[in-house]
Amino acid sequence: MAVKIRLARRGRKKQPFYHIVIADARAPRDGRFIEKIGSYNPMTKPATIEIDRDKAYEWLRNGAQPTDTVRAILRFKGVMYKKHLMRGVEKGALTIEEANAKLDAWIADKEAKIKARKEQVAEERRAFHAMVSGAVPAVKPKAAEVVEENAPSREAPKTLAEEIEAKEKAAQEDAGEETTADQPAAAAEEAAAIAEETAEAVATKTTEETPAAEEAAEAPAVEEATEESAAEEAAPEEE
Repeated sequence: MAVKIRLARRGRKKQPFYHIVIADARAPRDGRFIEKIGSYNPMTKPATIEIDRDKAYEWLRNGAQPTDTVRAILRFKGVMYKKHLMRGVEKGALTIEEANAKLDAWIADKEAKIKARKEQVAEERRAFHAMVSGAVPAVKPKAAEVVEENAPSREAPKTLAEEIEAKEKAAQEDAGEETTADQPAAAAEEAAAIAEETAEAVATKTTEETPAAEEAAEAPAVEEATEESAAEEAAPEEE
């Protein structure tokens, strides 16, 4: 009698749930079976798999043939790896203690990965529910941006008095902490010279703008005189 390790479907419509069973190859999929060795739920993320590794290994040794899906499940749960290690023990490549130690380490690593995956899915689900309910999920902090020390600052334009004060402060900072009695006087003279240069620049600018203003004021007068002369010429001469 050919024996297979297969899945037997259970559950409701659109909500499948499977039993991992040992059954006769001639029996229907959901019919009679010899023994149940586990369960498989593909509706969860990740899929939930419960299986008795020892029973599955014994049935494999006795010649039971798993289906493609069950073979993937056995490989995922370490049953196929156990079969590989036991074959090495039979050939004398390693001892039974070494094989069991390798199998335990492999299973522990696999379970840790499954646990991490479940935690990640749970965190994603919590974030989704928070977004749907209106609460803003916590945002991970981004890497700090590198700001250049000499980057130009975007400030509002300063007035003339503010520029003079800024220049005075810059001169005082350049002078340093150790200043003598003559240094404040020199800074004051420098500030006065800067103020005089600024006043001269403002006066020069005002002088340059004055002729243009006078010309603009004279232009309407010239136009009026031209209009009056044109009106006189157009008027008929008295006899």
